[in-house]
Amino acid sequence: MSTQTDPSRQQNPPRQTGQSFQIRGRGIVPGRTAGEALVSHETISGWGGIDPARGIIIESRHELFEVCFTDKILIFPGAKGSSGWSGFFQSTRLMGTAPRAMIFTAMSTKSVLGAVVTRVPTISELDRDPVELIQTGDWVDVDADSGVITVTPRTEGVSHRA
Repeated sequence: MSTQTDPSRQQNPPRQTGQSFQIRGRGIVPGRTAGEALVSHETISGWGGIDPARGIIIESRHELFEVCFTDKILIFPGAKGSSGWSGFFQSTRLMGTAPRAMIFTAMSTKSVLGAVVTRVPTISELDRDPVELIQTGDWVDVDADSGVITVTPRTEGVSHRA
C-alpha cells in the first residue's frame, strides 16, 4: 500500500505565525493588490445583507454583523440570496466602500457577476480552503492575474502595512 498523498487533495497545512504560505486558484477578475484579511465563515447576502453606503454587513445574524469590509481582502464561502447581490456590491464601488479584493470558495453567477461589477481582483476555485487557512488580520497578497494568494499570518502586536 502506497503512503504517497494525492497532490490534488492537499491537506491544509498547520498555521505557523509569521511564516507565509500560498494558495492557488483561478483568477476571476484580474489585478494585483495586498491588504488585511477579513474572513467570514458564512455566505454573504448582498440585498439586505450589506449597507453599500457604509461598507458594512448589516445582516443581524451574520458573524460579521456591523463589521466594515471597506478596503479589506474579503474572504468568504460565496454569495447567498437574490440576483440583486451584484448590484449591491457594484454600489460599494460607486460609493467608495468596496473591498480591496475578493476570495470566495463557491462560484456562482451571483458571486462572479458581483466581483466583475465591483472591479476588484478576485480569485476562486482554490486548491485549499482559504476560509479555514486565513484569519482576519492576516496580510494577504492577491495576484488574480496568475491566481496566486500569498498569506502572511498576523503576528500578535505587529501591524502590516502596504
